Amino acid sequence: MIRINNLEKFYDSGAGRFYVLRRINLEVREGEFLTIMGPSGAGKSTLLSIIGMLDGDWHGEYHLDGRPAHKLKPRERIELNKKYVGFVFQSYHLLDDLTVYENLDLPLSYRNIKSSERASIVCDALDRFQIVGKKDLFPNQLSGGQQQLVAVARAVIANPKIILADEPTGNLHSSQGDEIMQLFTRLNREGTTIIQVTHSEKNAGFGERILYLRDGWIDKDERIREAVAAP
Repeated sequence: MIRINNLEKFYDSGAGRFYVLRRINLEVREGEFLTIMGPSGAGKSTLLSIIGMLDGDWHGEYHLDGRPAHKLKPRERIELNKKYVGFVFQSYHLLDDLTVYENLDLPLSYRNIKSSERASIVCDALDRFQIVGKKDLFPNQLSGGQQQLVAVARAVIANPKIILADEPTGNLHSSQGDEIMQLFTRLNREGTTIIQVTHSEKNAGFGERILYLRDGWIDKDERIREAVAAP
């Protein structure tokens, strides 16, 4: 599903060229659960943003489901993002001027789903994440943990083929974090490709493969278990 060849990202400055990512070669097959780990500044979140087509300023080749993302115009990349990707950001990235209900409805509107269907899907998500009582509140009226729950609900609501998660449980209580990771595991077993960035060894253990980055380079690519086939 994902194939990256010789990807590099750098900044030019008066002191020379500063590389964030160096010669990244990576393949992620459909339905895989990959964890990206490494010290702060290793390039983990940058790589995730590139995979999610939120960052187009890089060099190399990137194919997503056979589409050459490196050749696409910015608008075409955005459309590919909407079609394939659900993103859970470390800092939530909820829209402050929209209620919880409206934040959840937004990704569905990108997929041209009828309003009556969208209402049913949003209500199911509110119930699933136990945030029905928060549906009319705005993000600044929620705690950090509640905002993260809404962010995860928004990422999965349209059943994307790929979920990209940047420290998805960082602001949650341990029990809430376990629920999110169990949800990712269930979605993965149903065929969703999951790529998460985390410092948590426990969260990494939910996946089947760990990519270690150091100073922008791939330091190690380790398979920790075989994939679990969908029932």
